[in-house]
Amino acid sequence: MAFAVEALTNLASSAASVSLKSTGAAFPPARAQESASTPFSGLLTDAIGQAGKLQDQADAAVTGLMTGSGVDVHTAMIATEKASMAFELTLAVRNKAVQAYQQVMSMQF
Repeated sequence: MAFAVEALTNLASSAASVSLKSTGAAFPPARAQESASTPFSGLLTDAIGQAGKLQDQADAAVTGLMTGSGVDVHTAMIATEKASMAFELTLAVRNKAVQAYQQVMSMQF
């Protein structure tokens, strides 16, 4: 869940800084300075890495539940849902990036 919130915050601050630059607004978002120093590819790489970590944690929790090593059902379900949400968010960002790329490629200059 924290991954999803952080990724959405980063994406929103990046979008806000771009829209502020295009409108000439004088008031930058709170995290614009931090996101300006990190390239977008780095943000995507970190997000994919965190989604992978959440999947590994979910796998470990489900394995612990199946083997009876002290993991309760609630912990396993929460870990599984976190991994599922992170994957869905990653997939949505990828789809938007592909859609933006296709729009740019279809433009005529």
